[in-house]
Amino acid sequence: MNIDLSHARQQFESYLDQYDRTDDKVRLKIIHTYGVMECSRRICERMHLSEEDTILAQLIGLLHDIGRFEQLKKYNSFEPDTMDHAAFGVQILFEEGRIRDYAAETDWDSIIRTAIARHSDFKLEGVTDERELLHARLIRDADKLDNCRVKLEDSIETILGVSAEEVGSSAITPEVMAQFMNHQSIYSPTRKTKMDYWLSYLAYYYDINYEETLEIIQEHYYVERQIARIPYDNPTTAAQMQEIKKILQDYFCARINTRKK
Repeated sequence: MNIDLSHARQQFESYLDQYDRTDDKVRLKIIHTYGVMECSRRICERMHLSEEDTILAQLIGLLHDIGRFEQLKKYNSFEPDTMDHAAFGVQILFEEGRIRDYAAETDWDSIIRTAIARHSDFKLEGVTDERELLHARLIRDADKLDNCRVKLEDSIETILGVSAEEVGSSAITPEVMAQFMNHQSIYSPTRKTKMDYWLSYLAYYYDINYEETLEIIQEHYYVERQIARIPYDNPTTAAQMQEIKKILQDYFCARINTRKK
């Protein structure tokens, strides 16, 4: 396999030179990119995947959000209605031919293309090739795993645009709560309040593909730590969040224990 990750990182750093690295959003996205690379490696190693798949997963992690930087430059926003960053990433890499800056061989193009194109889909459906499906699932897990770190390290103001107190004083709308109770990811257009947004980040865990990823999340107490970041001054919201914590803890245990049997 002729993929040199050190060279790929150098090429990525050169690509970033056209963007303002002092901008907080750009800086956070760069940190996230390298975080996803590392999460990809950790998941692959825990799954005992081959060296080839581990290297390929890290390359996909490096490139998965390459479209985000142009989105920030044009719109100063991560909102999906401004740009489909996954599709734009595919355009940069494959239609403009920049994938050759990162991988000299064409052997892995279909896997890389599918993984990047599908990494932000609401649901991963319709991928029939076994290897493409593996890497599409891996990047989605690695992306969510690093987002656990993001939700703990970045300020609530950066994440949601308001203070933690303002988030905790708001309510969870019934439609969003119903989706969570049905073990579903939250459909973005249904989010109305800041608590809806906060709960949607916890509902990401329902879309984790591999129990190995859930183990890492459980070992770092990401669910408990994320829930504890917000002071829930709204009594109804506070009671719901205690219920939500128990539901997620039980969900993790059930999936992990099923794998170990």
